[in-house]
Amino acid sequence: MKKIGIVGIVINNREKDSYLVNNILSEHADIIIGRMGIPQRDGSRGFISLFVEGNTDRIGSLTGKLGKIRSVTVKSLLLSLEDKKNE
Repeated sequence: MKKIGIVGIVINNREKDSYLVNNILSEHADIIIGRMGIPQRDGSRGFISLFVEGNTDRIGSLTGKLGKIRSVTVKSLLLSLEDKKNE
């Protein structure tokens, strides 16, 4: 079943790990429908919000790979897509 959701990513060491994060995001580009990135003005932290659509395995692959990076924190909120018919 397809899901839609929001994935929040905090990169605590942008200089070191943004390359890894971007590679993972590129691998999963097929499920990313929107992306916004914001660097922290004073520091090496960065924030990325993703809007995703896909099955739980594919979304789990994305968040799991990101979560294995030491300086990255990732959280997701997923909702089921249901076909609702007017009665």
